[in-house]
Amino acid sequence: QIIVDDDDSKVWSLYDAGPRSIRCPLIFLPPVSGTADVFFQQILALTGWGYRVIALQYPIYWDHLEFCDGFRKLLDHLQLDKVHLFGASLGGFLAQKFAEYTHKSPRVQSLILCNAFSDTSIFNQTWTANSFWLMPAFMLKKIVLGNFASGPLDPEMADGIDFMVDRLESLGQSELASRLTLNCQNSYVEPHKIRDIPVTIMDVFDQSALSTEAKEEMYKLYPNARRAHLKTGGNFPYLCRSAEVNLYIQIHLLQFHGTRYAAIDPSMVSAEELEVQKISLHTSTEQEEQ
Repeated sequence: QIIVDDDDSKVWSLYDAGPRSIRCPLIFLPPVSGTADVFFQQILALTGWGYRVIALQYPIYWDHLEFCDGFRKLLDHLQLDKVHLFGASLGGFLAQKFAEYTHKSPRVQSLILCNAFSDTSIFNQTWTANSFWLMPAFMLKKIVLGNFASGPLDPEMADGIDFMVDRLESLGQSELASRLTLNCQNSYVEPHKIRDIPVTIMDVFDQSALSTEAKEEMYKLYPNARRAHLKTGGNFPYLCRSAEVNLYIQIHLLQFHGTRYAAIDPSMVSAEELEVQKISLHTSTEQEEQ
């Protein structure tokens, strides 16, 4: 746990795993309901392959600027000049805002945006954003749970949702209120400030909290982004479709291998091995589509 602000109550909790010699790790930013450990499948797999990954849990921040400032101080504290960011839902929005915030002296080397959005007005809650801090915890949890998938689900997805519900229960009223405020406060991403950053957009074809319009908007904002589509995975593909997500993360990070922005220990890289994985993913995707 790390405190970087003058305010002692603002504590960042994080898991920092993998080789410390890596100076440009992949950092995971969770959704509204998530804690740092929702990315345990990524931490286990990616560190096993030689990557350095950091999964974060944010302190209580009530606006995007305050969050970006705190995050910048955290990177300074960890002595990280540039990082790759994987943001899920709200985490994806904050990752884009941070890239925009630091565009004059860039701190973000690349972005992986999972079920992410670029404009908070899609939630039609901008008018209530200022009152979340007043609401009791059970009401806030109800708002969040309203976006979780219901109906028949496969076992992995059901387990993923159970895990997220459990994480949601662990969050206090002010933690949840602050995240919902960040999620719904009137704000949007200014793409011209971050258009030079390599982006992978990861989304699912089945039911998730994001509307088709929100997804289309992301494709428009980042016309050159790579797209990582998962046939299923719901709101939390990193939990219930972790093998596919981890493979897409590797493919995204492959472009930095051999540079100083590599997130992997150079001795662990085997190009042939990744090539084989890419081909197998391609084949399985084609088979699914037939």
